[in-house]
Amino acid sequence: MDGANTAWILTSTALVLFMTLPGLALFYAGLVRSQNVLSVLMHCFSIACLMSILWLLLGYSLAFDDGTSWIGGLQKALLTNVGKNALSGDIPETVFFMFQMTFAIITPALIVGAYPERIKFSAVLLFSAIWLILVYAPVTHWIWGGGWLADMGILDFAGGLVVHLTAGASALLLAKHLGGRRGFPNELHPPHNPGMTMAGACMLWVGWFGFNAGSALAANGDAGMAMLVTHISAATASLVWLVIEWVKFGKPSLIGIVTGTIAGLATITPASGFVGPIGALIIGLAGGVVCYYAVGVVKQKLKIDDSLDVFAVHGIGGALGTLLVAFLVDTSFGGAGLVEGITMGSQFVTQLTGLVAVLVWSLIATFVIIQIVKVMTGLRVSDEEELEGLDITAHGESGYNP
Repeated sequence: MDGANTAWILTSTALVLFMTLPGLALFYAGLVRSQNVLSVLMHCFSIACLMSILWLLLGYSLAFDDGTSWIGGLQKALLTNVGKNALSGDIPETVFFMFQMTFAIITPALIVGAYPERIKFSAVLLFSAIWLILVYAPVTHWIWGGGWLADMGILDFAGGLVVHLTAGASALLLAKHLGGRRGFPNELHPPHNPGMTMAGACMLWVGWFGFNAGSALAANGDAGMAMLVTHISAATASLVWLVIEWVKFGKPSLIGIVTGTIAGLATITPASGFVGPIGALIIGLAGGVVCYYAVGVVKQKLKIDDSLDVFAVHGIGGALGTLLVAFLVDTSFGGAGLVEGITMGSQFVTQLTGLVAVLVWSLIATFVIIQIVKVMTGLRVSDEEELEGLDITAHGESGYNP
């Protein structure tokens, strides 16, 4: 066991949990109407609890136990064969389990942004539980657990495919089936508390250092560079989003700049351990521009109420970073370099193969899960409940009492 590496991953684990609780919860809660703020907080908090138990029962084993190229085995279910002295590399496996658990928490929590203000709470829990087992665990095994994409040499340092594309694709399909909020797309209410959203974005930014730099699984130069490029990409995309809004509307918005931050963070995620500062600038620029225009495509062209832009920011961002890393990993851009015998072109084919496979599987499995949820709990609240707000109708509480 390496003490320094263990200490860093313990710290990173706390940082990544901090991203969901309270970071993502506050980021999303500020974007909805005041009568739904508690429901969004409840979604994120409940998902964190439920995913933790499912990760122990089954998820971790399916993702990281030896098995086939497609799915892990069950030898590590309930950690029955993992003692406190067991190692994963040179850190305790219990620490690796916890670090990966925080990823398994935030990924379904990202999907919360697709369905606020109109979904049944029971549907949130059921969908998230099945989704962890059918979507997240298999894809994690393919890429990080020694599965078939890992064998191909896919580059996904911290979850462009595992986290952002799975959540983004599933969010888009779920939002399509759920239908838009009342008045969509013409009569939507503005975010009730942009300051709350900004506070959540700041927590996400700080926590992302554990997300990306922690994925080095060591306190070394890879972690240091991953932290550096994560910050540069986030800052770049934030400014890009600000400038686009300023030019287009005459005024830069707080919601806009922090959305750009998340776009930059999502886009750098798969590349964070492989690219240098030049690559980070390029990825931040590309992520800010592409994700900004993707928001309009989803809502205005496709007419899908992906309410808080999960697909446009996380799905598109994760996919874009996954493709760009094939080029920016090259030493000519200051990257870590390609594996001997691999060209930019062949690496791009591998990245594209992984992207298509993860996208297709996420959509197919999510479609099946949606059908199950429709039968067992139903998806959407009544018009009366939606009008009154989910805080009172679903949870019997109000976020703002006189």
